[in-house]
Amino acid sequence: MATKLEDDVRVIKKYPNRRIYDTQYSKYIKVEDIRDMIVEGESFVVLDSKTGKDVTRSVLLQLIIEQESEKNPLFTTENLKTFIRYYGQVPHQSFAEFIDQSMSFFQHQQEQFREGFTGMMENSPMKAFTEMSKRNMEMWEKMSERFYKKNNR
Repeated sequence: MATKLEDDVRVIKKYPNRRIYDTQYSKYIKVEDIRDMIVEGESFVVLDSKTGKDVTRSVLLQLIIEQESEKNPLFTTENLKTFIRYYGQVPHQSFAEFIDQSMSFFQHQQEQFREGFTGMMENSPMKAFTEMSKRNMEMWEKMSERFYKKNNR
């Protein structure tokens, strides 16, 4: 029987031998399967099989390491150095919040682009791009204001 923390959260167990077990489907899976779950937007948690401790973060980091080791990494070497520099520094939390806001902004832009593209097919392409650009600038200005206010205190 599948183990669930909540009705919509899929539980994955990680064993000491590095094997990963999907309790919903009662089978062992690979890290790539977790990537697919993320891409599909599925909610899940990875628990240590012995302690029950949430180890989702370490599995996600493992997935990022594998992805970054491939031919087309997402982060440049300079990006990674910058991330490392911020560990243990005072503005650590501000940097983390800035990254979170930037990622949210990027995701929102992607959604707007999809919506704009759909709207473009129905209406004027120029109007759709103009509206999307206007909304993106407004969001970016608000995000930048919050970041700079927080760091200049």
